[in-house]
Amino acid sequence: MEYGKFPSYRPRRMRDGELARKMIRETRLSADDFIYPLFVKPGEGRRDEIPSMPGVFQVSLDMLMPEVQELLDCGVHYVLLFGLPAAKDEVGSTAWDEHGVVQEACRIIRAQAPQMYVITDVCMCEYTSHGHCGKLDESGRVMNDETLELLANEAVSHARAGAQMVAPSDMMDGRVGYIRRALDQAGFSDVPIMSYSTKYASGFYGPFRDAADSAPAFGDRRAYQMDPANGTEGVREACYDIAEGADLVMVKPALPYLDVLYRVKQETHFPTVAYNVSGEYAMVKAAAQNGWIDERRVVLELLTSIKRAGADMIITYHAKDAARWLAEL
Repeated sequence: MEYGKFPSYRPRRMRDGELARKMIRETRLSADDFIYPLFVKPGEGRRDEIPSMPGVFQVSLDMLMPEVQELLDCGVHYVLLFGLPAAKDEVGSTAWDEHGVVQEACRIIRAQAPQMYVITDVCMCEYTSHGHCGKLDESGRVMNDETLELLANEAVSHARAGAQMVAPSDMMDGRVGYIRRALDQAGFSDVPIMSYSTKYASGFYGPFRDAADSAPAFGDRRAYQMDPANGTEGVREACYDIAEGADLVMVKPALPYLDVLYRVKQETHFPTVAYNVSGEYAMVKAAAQNGWIDERRVVLELLTSIKRAGADMIITYHAKDAARWLAEL
């Protein structure tokens, strides 16, 4: 468009007052855009706040429904479950225990809150004694192909327990296709896959590793998560997972990779999720607690930026607060 052809246009005319601004607002945010991560753990009467993530809790199964009801009262209808198991081993076998903490959480929510949509994270890092996302060889490297069967076992066990969507976050090559076949063969062809397709080896995950007790015992995850310097590769990764049968793709983290999020959405035209991760949340909370920023204004601004960049859904720890604030507007 040649803007010089409109010499009399004065943009400020449509910025004078909230009703005028709403009239031409391009990006609209609502509680329906949010997926809230929930951390479930064994035990009774436990609602333990995560020190690096104020306002976010690990909850035992008997404390799960008050958390779910609070979300529903805010208008949030999507949760992403992460489990803290009672025991860990070298291959993370509790990940596919039919009575594991995530599996039981699925059953509780599906039975008591059918209006909540249950998504489960599929990975090994919370369940392995070494904290890596798969089975290790003798040298300590994650074995890609040997890990696929473990991930498939976990995904199928989640589906059996009532998960309405599974979300593999491990970054093994070929895992979407392997999980898709396993779900189909087990009779769960209607269970969609939300793939962590474009997941970077980021420094913004620190608080999450406290929340999920999933820090690697040695080394790091750069051998299987993406190099932060690569943008085109992120689009390719999304395309690979779409070809393998993913129903949604994801960019994680969100804020440092808005350019990648935009490209993934524009180049794939596929349902795209962004994960507003723990480190991003923690920084906002810390600044707000010190009085350096207006938390409400900043949170709604950053969530709007994620949606404007192309996200159809946003996984965010801000979901409760943001939904309440949006309801007040």
